[in-house]
Amino acid sequence: MNKAPTLLSELAGHAETILLGKALEQFGALCLRQGAGGFEVLLITTRETGRWTIPKGWPIKGLAPHEVVERKAWEEAGVKGRAKKRAFGCFSYLKTLQDGTQVPSFVTVHIMTVRRTKANFPERRERKLAWMPPLEAASLVNEPELKSLFRRVRRRALS
Repeated sequence: MNKAPTLLSELAGHAETILLGKALEQFGALCLRQGAGGFEVLLITTRETGRWTIPKGWPIKGLAPHEVVERKAWEEAGVKGRAKKRAFGCFSYLKTLQDGTQVPSFVTVHIMTVRRTKANFPERRERKLAWMPPLEAASLVNEPELKSLFRRVRRRALS
């Protein structure tokens, strides 16, 4: 019986990279806003594959992680707001580099309360954006840990 590969089984093939500390580190923005139908989160598409994810990016020298999150949310999605200094959670995925190599990436996620959105932002022609309820977002992303973060933020918003 052939089983579909899981993220864990895919990451297992990269165990040496992870153990040697050569995995990539990124910071992500779980963007929240109050919509007409209630609480919403933001998903954006990746530039290369068009899959749904959250705004994220590499560490930037001189910026704290929550400041990186605010910058990447602006560049990738045109949203402005305040990110929490304390991380909300994390998720992992296999990042495909330009040469086709896949490297494990660990994304530390910060909640960002969106205050305003702009139609004109740096990557507007490269991505699609969608605001939706957290459970709908969880159904559209591939990464199990990111799905879990959307479910967790929903519970937190309801309490």
